[in-house]
Amino acid sequence: MVELDSAAIDSLMWNYNLANGPGAALTIIANGYIIYSKGYGLANLEEDIPIISGTNFRLASITKQFTAMCIMILQSRGQLNYEQTLTGLFPDFPNYGNEITIRHLLHHTSGLRDYFSLIPENVTNQIHDDDVLSMMMEQTSTYFMPGSEYQYSNSGYAVLAMIVEQVSGLSFANFLSENIFIPLNMAGSIAFEEGTSTVPSRAYGYSYSGDHYVMNDQSLTSAVLGDGGIYTSIDDLFKWDQGLYTNSVLPQNILQEAFTSGTLSNGAETGYGFGWVLDTYRNRNRAGHTGSTRGFRNLYHRYPDEELSIIILTNRNSGSPNDIANQIADILFGG
Repeated sequence: MVELDSAAIDSLMWNYNLANGPGAALTIIANGYIIYSKGYGLANLEEDIPIISGTNFRLASITKQFTAMCIMILQSRGQLNYEQTLTGLFPDFPNYGNEITIRHLLHHTSGLRDYFSLIPENVTNQIHDDDVLSMMMEQTSTYFMPGSEYQYSNSGYAVLAMIVEQVSGLSFANFLSENIFIPLNMAGSIAFEEGTSTVPSRAYGYSYSGDHYVMNDQSLTSAVLGDGGIYTSIDDLFKWDQGLYTNSVLPQNILQEAFTSGTLSNGAETGYGFGWVLDTYRNRNRAGHTGSTRGFRNLYHRYPDEELSIIILTNRNSGSPNDIANQIADILFGG
């Protein structure tokens, strides 16, 4: 790996480095150490609060790896198994749930209908994970035979959060806290519930409107936790990232299943593990995820063989952290 060129990395982040606009937090981790960490722009424009390494952003779909980990923890304790079906877990679930296993949900091969498309037009209150489960229980079929195709599913991960609650007897937010955040000392991390919890050092999401940025970080679906509701910082994600190399959350032999591709009924690999997109970049194995929701665009890439990670969290409705992270990898890997 080449020497870090901080000027080159800052030049990639120039668009986030605004004196009075929303910005980003970037960290680069190598061999157990933070080799670069920087905040750009503002977490809160109205109060002129800058982004620092402890600023907490809404992760959006990067949340899914945490939801999957909750399921893996319960499985490791013998409280559930990946082949259990939705009708086995929720006795009132319609018959089509006989064919859908927890493994299907984890790998996005369930065929569950997209809850975004099922929200009635007259709904004005935010929906929650239990509402998503209710929507699924109102359906009578899936998009395809479970296990036969891969289709990314926010519905599946909201249902997984409800499985965590059903099996553990804890709220999803409390299970996360007690089994992941507290053991890893991720003190600022939280599955945010309006009226129940508050996000410390919170970055608010913004959209560009006309000639200025407006705060705009809540939508009808922003209160669904399992598919995207965690807030955390690059400081806490460092602890998470390093925990994945140890036995601090789960033993390595169990943990590796998260980084193993799902397979379809025809034997084809999906390229998705348990909450992780699995691919290669510059001939190196990579596990990662993007996260995109109203007001936030995020990216987390791990190169486990190199023990290298790149994390970019942003609080605006524009930009491509994924492209920037690839350019940073180009610098680090040379060329």
